[in-house]
Amino acid sequence: MGTFRKTSFGLAGGLITVGLLLLGASALLAQADSTDTALRQILAAQNITPLTVEADFSPELVALGQALFFDKELSGNRDISCATCHHPLLATGDGLSLSFGTGGNGLGPVRSMGSGRTLVPRNAPDVFNRGAAEWQFMFWDGRIALQTDGSILTPAGAQTPDGLMNIVAAQAIFPITSNDEMRGLSGDRDIYGHLNEIAAIQAGDFPGMWNAVMARVLAIPEYVKLFQAAYPDETTFDIQHLGNAIGAFEIQAFNFTNNPWNRYVAGDDSALSEEAKQGALLFFGDAGCSVCHSGALLSDQQFHNRVVPQLGPGKGIGAPFDYGRMLETGDGEDLFAFRTPSLYNVALTGPWMHNGALMTLEAAVRHELDPETGCATYDPAQLRVTFQPVVMNMDVEQLTLGVPVNRVSLSDAEVGYLVAFLESLTDPAALNLASTIPASVPSGLPLAD
Repeated sequence: MGTFRKTSFGLAGGLITVGLLLLGASALLAQADSTDTALRQILAAQNITPLTVEADFSPELVALGQALFFDKELSGNRDISCATCHHPLLATGDGLSLSFGTGGNGLGPVRSMGSGRTLVPRNAPDVFNRGAAEWQFMFWDGRIALQTDGSILTPAGAQTPDGLMNIVAAQAIFPITSNDEMRGLSGDRDIYGHLNEIAAIQAGDFPGMWNAVMARVLAIPEYVKLFQAAYPDETTFDIQHLGNAIGAFEIQAFNFTNNPWNRYVAGDDSALSEEAKQGALLFFGDAGCSVCHSGALLSDQQFHNRVVPQLGPGKGIGAPFDYGRMLETGDGEDLFAFRTPSLYNVALTGPWMHNGALMTLEAAVRHELDPETGCATYDPAQLRVTFQPVVMNMDVEQLTLGVPVNRVSLSDAEVGYLVAFLESLTDPAALNLASTIPASVPSGLPLAD
C-alpha cells in the first residue's frame, strides 16, 4: 500500500528522541519562573497550536448525510446503521471494548451479539474533529490513507471511486462492505425475511456492493429528493455522493474543539486548572507523551506498538491475533502497531486503546507510562464478561519482540495531573449531542436502538 514513515517511540530507536525531548523540557523548566511561562515555552518549542476544523458544508449535504448515518437501510440485513457503533449519546462510539455488528441487539453497553456472529475485531473509534487538516489516516491500521499528492489509498485499490472529497468520506463507504460490521453473511435474510443481496456479492467486488447499497437507497423517493437537493447540478448519484454526505455530516456535527486546553493554547492563562497545567507540563515534558501525541491534533498520525494485551477474534492472516499495521504494510517493524489516536474529548470515549482493553482513563495513562508492566499484570476481569474469554494469552516478550519498552516512573499525584490535563481536552458541548439525532429516517426503519 505504498511507503509510510515509521516511528519507534517506546522501542530502542525511540529512546534517543525521548531523551532529547526531556533534556529540552528540563532546561526550559529550569529557566522558567512560573508554571505558565514554563508551559508556554515548551509549547512554543514543540510548535503546539490550537486545533481548528474546517466545517463549511451546505445544509442540504449535511441533512442527507445525517439521514444516511442513522439509517439501517445501508446494512445488508437492515439491522444496523453507522450510528449504532458511533452514537451521539455515547460520545460517537458505542461504549464497548469491541463492537457487536450486524445481528446484534440493543445499543451501547447493553448491546448483545447475534447468534452465530463474530465480534468486530477492533474498538469503534470516536469521530470527533475529523475535518482537521492534520488527519492522514483512518481506521486503527491506517488502511485509508491520504497521499502527499492528495489521492486517497483504500482497500479497494483501483476500484476506489473518483470524487471522494476527503478521507472521512472514503472511510464512510467501507463499513458497509464488512461482513461483521454492516454487510452480513451470504445467505442472511434481512429483518423483512428478504434475502440479503449485498452479502451475496463476491468478496472484493467493492463496486458491486456499493451499487447494491445505492440501488436500495435510491429506491426510496425521499432519498432521491435529498440527493437532488444536496447535489443540484448532478443527475446521477453513486457511492461517492453517499460517502461525501456522511463525511460532511460527521465533520459538521461532531466538530468539538472549544475546550479549556484549546483556549489556553490560544492565550487564555485562566482556562486551565493548576492540576491540568501540571499535567500538561508532564505530558509535553518528562512523561514523554507528546513524542507520539504531538502537534495540534495531539497525534503524530503514525503507528506504534504500545504492548496492549491482545483482545478479540483477531484479524486477517494473523487471526486469532491482530497484527495491526503490519497487515497493511507487510513490514515486520509494524507488528502490533496501531495509529496514534487524537486525544480531543478523550475522557468521554472509553473504553480505551485499539481494542478497548482498558476501562478507565487512569488505567490507560498508567499503561502508557509502563506498557510492559501494564501488559504483564493485565486483569481481564475488568472487562465485560462477554470479552473475557477472548483475551489472548501472550507474554510481554511476544508483544515487544524482546525489545525493552521505555518506562516512565511518576507518583500517583502526577498521574492525577495527567488525567486532569486529558480531561481539559473535553469540549463541554460534546457532553450532550442529542440534537444531532434525527426524529426519523427516510426508510422508516427504527433508529439505532
